[in-house]
Amino acid sequence: MPGKKILMLVGDFTEEYEIFVFQQAMEAVGHTVHIVCPDKKTGDILKTSLHDFEGDQTYTEKLGHNVILNKTFAKADPADYDAVYCAGGRGPEYIRIDKRVQAIVRHFHEADKPIFTICHGVQILIAVDGVVTGKEVAALQYCEPEVRLAGGIYIDVPPNGSHIHGKLVSAKGWPGLAAFIRDCLTVLGTGITHSDDGVAAKPAKAEKPAKVEKPAKVEKPAKVDKPAKAEKPPKAPKTAAKAAASDSKPAPEPTPSSPRIRRTRKLESA
Repeated sequence: MPGKKILMLVGDFTEEYEIFVFQQAMEAVGHTVHIVCPDKKTGDILKTSLHDFEGDQTYTEKLGHNVILNKTFAKADPADYDAVYCAGGRGPEYIRIDKRVQAIVRHFHEADKPIFTICHGVQILIAVDGVVTGKEVAALQYCEPEVRLAGGIYIDVPPNGSHIHGKLVSAKGWPGLAAFIRDCLTVLGTGITHSDDGVAAKPAKAEKPAKVEKPAKVEKPAKVDKPAKAEKPPKAPKTAAKAAASDSKPAPEPTPSSPRIRRTRKLESA
């Protein structure tokens, strides 16, 4: 299954853990999280807050780590995302009045896409008519009156708990991030399995197709030796008759010019 794209809505002094932990958990399993803040762009710094209960009647607030935004607000088209996440902290109380933020939330509500909210993040949802109406919603206990006035059903989950109603996932605060993230993954359709030995089995590599052997080269036919030249038949020996005829030929008469005649004439003259 391909990873999903999630749009996170934040403002200055949004809860630190609810930004970093959520983003890193989602990215660890292959999803993409774009963090946007009204009128800020990619690379801008967002200051965060850290809330905790330390024995006082309400929570304390400290400065958290800075966040580097990874998406320009004006370029974030909600139609390109599979889910929206409203983090808590101080940011929701002021970005919820931004008409552009309201339009983003309305898109996900009307398109029936997953909506995730934690802590004060529900304040963003309440600002858009109908988003929480008739829905079971968990949030920080101080947001209960607002949830009820907006027609929602407040669910008082444990601090480390989470709640799912249809495609709406909600939790009370950052101590419940583990359960909250698990429920968000469930709604996104992301399953996580474990092998018995604790080591995920690697998928078998697809075998490479066997190489097709090249056809053997056709050997050239051996050269045909040229036929040896036929030897000329030996000359036939003369026949005995021919030999005899040759021998029976009379010796030629000596001519006057022959030496024997010249010698005879010399003797006669002497």
